[in-house]
Amino acid sequence: MKYLVTLFWAFAIGQAVCYLGGALQSASYNFEMSTIISLVVGVIAIITARFVSPKKVKA
Repeated sequence: MKYLVTLFWAFAIGQAVCYLGGALQSASYNFEMSTIISLVVGVIAIITARFVSPKKVKA
């Protein structure tokens, strides 16, 4: 479930960033490209979090 939420927020924030970035540069908004980039960044964040998080110690 946490991976789904991470991908959802990566998608939503990525769309907003691409839209605003395109508007600031007077460029056209490309939904498909911004979706691909957003989801790739989300997957990279998930993989990074998996390797960076500390291991649980069993007592």
